[in-house]
Amino acid sequence: MLFRYTTDAKGRAHKAAVIYTKEEHCIQKEKIDPDALRIISQFKDYGFTAYLVGGAVRDLLVGNRPKDFDIVTDATPSRIKKLFRNSRIIGKRFRLVHIFFGTKIFEVSTFRSIADGTVGNDFGTIDEDVRRRDFTLNALYYDPLKEQIIDYVGGVRDIRKGVIKPVIPMKTIFVEDPVRMIRAIKYAASTGFKMPHSLTAKICSSAHLLSPISPSRLTEELLKIVNSGHAHKIITLALETDIFMHLQPGATSLMYAKEEFAKNYMAHIQELDDYVAANPDSRLGNKLSYIIYDFVESLTDWSKEIEESAAGELYTKTWNQVRHFVLPMNPQRTELEYAIRLVLKKLGVTIKIPRDAFSGKKNRNGNRGPKGQTKKS
Repeated sequence: MLFRYTTDAKGRAHKAAVIYTKEEHCIQKEKIDPDALRIISQFKDYGFTAYLVGGAVRDLLVGNRPKDFDIVTDATPSRIKKLFRNSRIIGKRFRLVHIFFGTKIFEVSTFRSIADGTVGNDFGTIDEDVRRRDFTLNALYYDPLKEQIIDYVGGVRDIRKGVIKPVIPMKTIFVEDPVRMIRAIKYAASTGFKMPHSLTAKICSSAHLLSPISPSRLTEELLKIVNSGHAHKIITLALETDIFMHLQPGATSLMYAKEEFAKNYMAHIQELDDYVAANPDSRLGNKLSYIIYDFVESLTDWSKEIEESAAGELYTKTWNQVRHFVLPMNPQRTELEYAIRLVLKKLGVTIKIPRDAFSGKKNRNGNRGPKGQTKKS
């Protein structure tokens, strides 16, 4: 076993990290995307340091083939942009670089400083960067050229034990970024790892911190859950830790008020996971239909509405109520509209929406917004 050393404020050397060699970690190099290897090799050729980091290392360590390969380096975003013509800088404050190989996107970040805590935007060193990583299972750095894992925080040990432990002190981890609570339960659901009681209790007592988080950030996290294939387990944990009421307050209130709704809602979430497993690249609207089905079904007596409602009015009312139901999630409007039509069709109603329905322009009836035709399917 090898060790990585650093010096303290007085210049004394001490062990900072454990280095696991190929014989110790047993990562299969053929499971790494060749283009990720090319990126890291090019960084090295130009004198920079670069590693695979986060979930990719975790997946490789347990023998899985990662879906994404995130990379971290000591090169700044502007320098990365010059090294890779097939790249683009994203973000305004926390700048990252996306490197493109056909349809594949590799996200590259620069080592971050802890000068302003764990959410600052200054660049730093690997020794600082690791202290900004949320949980030990995501705080491993892998050099695929040397085939070595650099472990500052006992992440290899925790992965092998199947436990989720925070890197950042418990008193500040969720105060500085409440979204880390969502990530914690996502990791637990997707890996099957256990959260210590102290971590679970801290999430329960900190759930209210999610209230001021922007809808855009919550939407990003919710859509990851919808697409994860582990939504049932994630939502179960979110309910147990009191954070689901901040992610989907409409669904949570109905689940607490009506046992039958809760049962049916969770059954459809399980169906969503089964659907995602079989159709991972399906459009978002298909997946959202599982989220909204029980709410739409509960709105009215649909067999009666088909006979009594005016054309277009039924859809408009449903749209407005569903839009409110999914808040603070704000998915692409065309995808939510598609999901609503799909659910209505299952309930015996077919809605045809003209192309200009959401263009903001007046349609032939002189009205803005959705207008259409309602009929029995």
